[in-house]
Amino acid sequence: MRNPRTSGDDTRARIASARGFIFDMDGTIALGDRTSGGHEALPGAIELIARIKRDNIPVRIFTNGTAKPPAAYAASLRGAGFDVEDEEMMTPSSSTAAWLVARGINRVRVLGTAGTSAPLLAKGIEVIGPSEQADGVQAVYLGWHREFTFRDLEAAVQDVLAGAVAVTASNVPFFATADGRAMGTSYAMNAVVRAYLGRLPRILGKPSRDAFFCALASMGLKRRDASDVVVVGDDPALEMRMANAVGAISVGVATGLSGLAALKGLPERDRPMLALSGVGELLEMVG
Repeated sequence: MRNPRTSGDDTRARIASARGFIFDMDGTIALGDRTSGGHEALPGAIELIARIKRDNIPVRIFTNGTAKPPAAYAASLRGAGFDVEDEEMMTPSSSTAAWLVARGINRVRVLGTAGTSAPLLAKGIEVIGPSEQADGVQAVYLGWHREFTFRDLEAAVQDVLAGAVAVTASNVPFFATADGRAMGTSYAMNAVVRAYLGRLPRILGKPSRDAFFCALASMGLKRRDASDVVVVGDDPALEMRMANAVGAISVGVATGLSGLAALKGLPERDRPMLALSGVGELLEMVG
């Protein structure tokens, strides 16, 4: 369900009484440096998350990147000054692992890095390498894999044509970094699989409902609590679309991919209930 459009005051009141927060990482609370691999906090972000946690409200940082395992992203954010525990960090591989386990799928070809595979391995799923010869592959998972080769794509397509389920971390072309827009690799690999399969692989990262409800469950919240959860992000096609689809409180920030005017002029499914210049503006609304 979608949120009804409410006044700014109503939205602020809902934020003040929220039971959980889901933040995007890049372009929302921090900007990554492709050279150093580290992060730099955006204004007000460290203080905001500290204030929310001070009131014992659960927080999840959900990046759509899968280059590293969640613990590595959490460590990078701690290096930038954030109070973030490993279990408070999520990637599409976190929600993918939960989805696979729920369906009894335990033999998966992963086109991605060790970081992409880590949450699957932690759940006891057998991971097949990108072009490794294997029979009985039950699913193909496409993630962060900048070094993909034709052999990798061919192995994935053959698995899918043989009956494996095709799933993907993301299907957005770009994400925000301190150096500007960076290309998402799963977007390119998705196009190849789609050409052979006739449909897009199932998206298990943002903006999917699977991703949202996985984050909700990890915070100890129920599905009925969706309307009391705030989702904050810079990409309308990811965070805003996900929040609006489940009735959560969508907050868009203009520190990443989208400007403030653009956020306010979007179609309803991608338009945030509240558009802000940055997450620091939430400080006066929480606690």
